[in-house]
Amino acid sequence: MFAFSVRTRAVGLAVTALLSACTTVGPDFKRPQVPWLDAWAGGSLESLLTPNASLGTQTQDWWQNFNDPVLDQLVVEAQRVNPTVRAAGMRIMEARAQLGIADSTLYPTVQASGSVPATGQYAAGQPGSTAVAANAGLGVGWEIDFFGKFRRTIEAADAGYWASIAQYDAVQVLMAAQVAALYCSIRTIEAQLRISSENAALQKRSLDITQLLFTGGNDSELDVQQAKAQYLGTLATIPQLQIGLRQTQNALSILLARPPGPLPEMAPGKETIPQAELAVIVDIPADLLRRRPDVRAAEMQLAAQSALIGVSVADLYPSISLPGSVGLSASSMGTRAVSWSVGPTLVWNVFDYGRLKNQVLVQDSRFQQLYEQYQSSVLQAAREVDDAAVGFAKTGEQIAVLEEAAQAARRSVDIATLQYREGLVDFQRVLDSQQVLFSQQGLLVNTQGGLAQNLISLYAAMGGGWETARGRPVLEDDTRETMGKHGAWKELLAAPLPAPGVEPQPSGTAKP
Repeated sequence: MFAFSVRTRAVGLAVTALLSACTTVGPDFKRPQVPWLDAWAGGSLESLLTPNASLGTQTQDWWQNFNDPVLDQLVVEAQRVNPTVRAAGMRIMEARAQLGIADSTLYPTVQASGSVPATGQYAAGQPGSTAVAANAGLGVGWEIDFFGKFRRTIEAADAGYWASIAQYDAVQVLMAAQVAALYCSIRTIEAQLRISSENAALQKRSLDITQLLFTGGNDSELDVQQAKAQYLGTLATIPQLQIGLRQTQNALSILLARPPGPLPEMAPGKETIPQAELAVIVDIPADLLRRRPDVRAAEMQLAAQSALIGVSVADLYPSISLPGSVGLSASSMGTRAVSWSVGPTLVWNVFDYGRLKNQVLVQDSRFQQLYEQYQSSVLQAAREVDDAAVGFAKTGEQIAVLEEAAQAARRSVDIATLQYREGLVDFQRVLDSQQVLFSQQGLLVNTQGGLAQNLISLYAAMGGGWETARGRPVLEDDTRETMGKHGAWKELLAAPLPAPGVEPQPSGTAKP
């Protein structure tokens, strides 16, 4: 649990002594069971798993498998400067402060007071008189946590803190996946533009030939018009692709907190779609799902709600406080007095039992809702892994077929053009073969882009890409400097995030 302030040894010993006689009501928490998960072999992912390998940095910084330095740079930048990432970092700061508030409830509260009133009297024809009195006092109140209300509050805040970290991790995964997906989309559209331009140039040459033959009286106008229609139709695809390219570039720029527009660093490698194989994985599929940040966040939210049940249960029991005060008063008349009081106070809302009992039921109902949401999140995670895995596997098979089809279409254009020039076939055969070539090349490029997208989705579905961010500051330098001007933030800003292997260890039963 994160520690927020240094307290004296005497207070700590007193707290330990008193709490040793206390109990903690309400349910304890441990990771909920997912009945089908342990037997789940990964679905379509199972066919992609490699034996005798290890889960290493390839799946942590998985975008490096594409061997594209520009992509590496953009992902790291987005994970650092994106406004959504920065907002998630601020939620961690908020959770730390909330945990500090909860932590302070275990300790006494001290209030100081003082006054210097002046009184006087005046009568006509008589001298006036004035008296000044000074009063100072110190009040101490301590509600003993006999039934664990405050400890459950701290437990809930602690789980909320870990949930905020898991949500920060989830944003890191999402940001890496979105940047990589947009990057691959840009490269795919660039390749589509190249194919459209190349096919338009090929079809323009055919149009020129038909126009020459028609002018010489060796061909009909029909061939000219058909060639022209096909050429212009291919040419018309280019503006739409340019629109998509610019819009995708704008989307990527916004992720990087830049104004809309092309990214100059993407000029090298134009039209090259990143390709990579799946990194070796031997992690148990069930563990892959449990370590996903969004699943961990759902688990921590469930733990926080479990602790809130304990808080509401503790309200059913009496609260015991140890108030005390000491005061000193003095006046200009020469009087001085010291007063003090101390004694335990017991408060028990006996006649409010119905409301308090139903408040327990409310908190329990919220727990049950979060429990079902946790089960749903694990199911959804499994679906995403299976969808991406089957997409990656089958798209790879499709590419092998499409590459042969594109080669055959190219050869068909060459043969048809040659036979047309020799008068062996009519021009329709040339048109048909050119149309097939354009279609097959476009389909191949789209599928190659889809293969990269499926691999990105698979890594994101497995929850990879958040580990490196744990070693970076949660906030950017400008935000840290601004917040650091408030002295109270200094200690919270200096605390690093837990290392990837450090996780909370709740104990107890799964459901209350």
